[in-house]
Amino acid sequence: MTTAELTDQYLLGNYGRFPVTISRGEGGYVFDEDGKRYLDFATGIAVCSLGHCPEVMSKALSEQGRKLVHCSNLYRIREQAELARFVVEKMMERAGKVFFCNSGAEANDGLIKLARKHSYDRHGKEAEKNVIITCKQSFHGRTLGGIAATAQEKVKIGFDPLLPGFLHVPFNDVETLREAVTEKTAGILFEPLQGEGGINPATPEFMAAAAELRDEHDFLLMFDEVQVGSGRSGDWCGWRTILKDSGVEVEPDAVSWAKGFGGGFPIGAIWADDSCAPALGPGTHGSTFGGTPLASAVALAVLEEIEQSGVLENVKRQEKTIRDAVAGWSNPLVKSLRGVGLMLGFVICEEAMSSVEGFTESGNTPALFLVNKLMDAGMLTVPAGANVVRWLPRLNVTEEEVSEALAIFTRTLDELS
Repeated sequence: MTTAELTDQYLLGNYGRFPVTISRGEGGYVFDEDGKRYLDFATGIAVCSLGHCPEVMSKALSEQGRKLVHCSNLYRIREQAELARFVVEKMMERAGKVFFCNSGAEANDGLIKLARKHSYDRHGKEAEKNVIITCKQSFHGRTLGGIAATAQEKVKIGFDPLLPGFLHVPFNDVETLREAVTEKTAGILFEPLQGEGGINPATPEFMAAAAELRDEHDFLLMFDEVQVGSGRSGDWCGWRTILKDSGVEVEPDAVSWAKGFGGGFPIGAIWADDSCAPALGPGTHGSTFGGTPLASAVALAVLEEIEQSGVLENVKRQEKTIRDAVAGWSNPLVKSLRGVGLMLGFVICEEAMSSVEGFTESGNTPALFLVNKLMDAGMLTVPAGANVVRWLPRLNVTEEEVSEALAIFTRTLDELS
């Protein structure tokens, strides 16, 4: 049987899969079963921070795999503690405590529990201070807690009754946010740079207002950095990149990470400030596979490589190269470029796309139509909403790979227009 036949017969149909079977990867490229090479500017949706099969990951997997793979969180784990120290001292540069899990959805569930338990401990059950405010166009995972927090109706259909206690407000709407906060608010949770919602950055004014409301009403301000964090913005923390040179200083009470945090090995994490971390004491939260010796060793090897090899500076340098090139484009299919670091979104003009041969008949959104054309041309990208094409290359992407991506992208746009 072919891989396609095996997939159709034995796997749930919950993914809308592209008609490509990836068989191996090397650096910034992947190869299908027929040997066709693709420039990978999707990287598992911002997961493969150092590309495919980097030596540092292979070495960590091999060495730790021969030493200890799993032993349960009932015991102290040196690799886990060292990874937590890196998060606290290098990434956050603030005192706090870390919890490890397996994915971004689990990390965000942890933030939701943290906010509610913190409010419960401080104000008591009778206060019913348990509402979490999130933003429209957000995405916080596909667990029941994640879809309740996510303000996109398409992820909720068919899963009622949803977890109660969530309120969704328009992203970057300061006045509506102020009106939404009440004595029942336990936390505000949002992505500093929305990924699935269309590569939309939070404004400094919105972040500042959220912090002011936090201070005034005594709840937690939480940032979902699952996609933009772990170096993808050119800083360990995406919100710091967005706030740079704005004159605004904001620090959250808790943060979630996953995706690129492990470079391709499944691991998620939350950091909580010392003022709220005690809320998740013994018996309140856990994960069988969260922060295993193997996962922790691999994630630490990835993060240390990012720190020591100039990868963060490379992110900034390659972003500038891309922006400088795009500034000279005049193709009517692209309206603008937004995002930070190497989490970039090309906004596609739907009106211009409507006149492209084959678009209407495809039944695809503008973004998906272009993603398919780029895949045919040998480049992998992913949509972000209906009208945005995401570029998410490895953080150590080379100048040659960026030049190749720009060439494929412009050639494809020119052929379409």
